Amino acid sequence: MYAAFVQDLYSRRIVGWQVADHLGTDLPLDALEMAIWARGGVVGDLVHHSDRGVQYTSIRYAGRLDQIGAARSVGSKGDSYDNAAAESLNSLYKKELIDFHGDWKGVMDVTMATMEWVAWYNSERLHSYCGNVPPAEYEETFHRSPAGT
Repeated sequence: MYAAFVQDLYSRRIVGWQVADHLGTDLPLDALEMAIWARGGVVGDLVHHSDRGVQYTSIRYAGRLDQIGAARSVGSKGDSYDNAAAESLNSLYKKELIDFHGDWKGVMDVTMATMEWVAWYNSERLHSYCGNVPPAEYEETFHRSPAGT
């Protein structure tokens, strides 16, 4: 089972995700499309950080990032620092959901649980980076402040 996430690094909010039984280009591409939709098609000066996995370096994926004007940031081989937030999120997902529940019956089972986990993560899970508030609350506070500061 594989999962792909798109996370807003300012708020740590998960804005796109997908689960599949294969590690092809469609997996992260579907997560990216969900993120674009979640942001109303407005992605601004997006910088897309990823590892060097073939699904992220494929022509289709790179082409879609080019279409939306996203700058690509692919970490160097063996260097996880450029991708540290993604590695941290994947670790939390595995620890808090996948390994914790363990007995999965298939892709749909994991997909439904992931949907619930993402909703919980965004709206309830406290995040030290966000001053110990959930990512959604942190982001909403930013947007309510004068000029988004």
